Amino acid sequence: MMGGHHAASGAAAWIAIASTGPYALGWYPLDSTGILIGAMATAGTALVCDWDHRHSTIANSLPPLSNVIAVGIEKASGGHRQGTHSLLGASAFVVLAAMAAQFQMVTPVGKLSVGAGLLCMFMINLAAKALNLFPKSGWITNWLFAVVMAGLVTWFAPDQWGWLPLSMLTGVVVHIVGDMITVGGVPLLWPIVIKPPKFLRKSFISGIWRANGAFSIPLLGRAGSRREWLVLIPVSGYAMVGMGVAAWTLAQQHWPGVLAALGGVVQLP
Repeated sequence: MMGGHHAASGAAAWIAIASTGPYALGWYPLDSTGILIGAMATAGTALVCDWDHRHSTIANSLPPLSNVIAVGIEKASGGHRQGTHSLLGASAFVVLAAMAAQFQMVTPVGKLSVGAGLLCMFMINLAAKALNLFPKSGWITNWLFAVVMAGLVTWFAPDQWGWLPLSMLTGVVVHIVGDMITVGGVPLLWPIVIKPPKFLRKSFISGIWRANGAFSIPLLGRAGSRREWLVLIPVSGYAMVGMGVAAWTLAQQHWPGVLAALGGVVQLP
């Protein structure tokens, strides 16, 4: 599946999980801040599995550091669509997110979840780049957008970072499922590789249990296929509606306070 489609799927999955609207599941209900920022963060976490490819969106997100990390992950995981696309790889990413959420710092304005904020900022930058939100701007605009979005949680709901590991879990599961329903498949049990017997490799099983041990349910055909686009158009629309509703609610809740604060600043002289 293409990077932008992974990101859109991640955002849509978060809307379904965190929103309590009639169009959602509401399994992990959050307020508008958690829904909006979480959707963008999950659009980014839906890309981390591709950190095993040195030319991926995430590998080029913060050069040269992100490129060096990509090379290391690629070697450690056995190459693209190997370890990072497995149950073990998904677990590792979730553990890292949980560890980041525990890193806090006491500041004059209170205790801030610095690790969660930085990780969320990085994920949102990834999402902005993959979704091409600012096509006429450079990388600086993506990072500024990410800083503002992560700052919203820190300012309005500093105790809400508990959703970050769930966001990572949602993103990596969506990514793995997205690649599984293309012809390439994923090695779910990596590093255990169980290849099908030779007598089955020419049967219909070969499209599901591939010769290299990967599992596939190729409903979308090849990555970037017409079928993939047809499925992702309504998925993207669903994500946009959910995020739009959350943004509107958030604006209604906090806009009067923002205007009051700005008025106070203007009257200070």
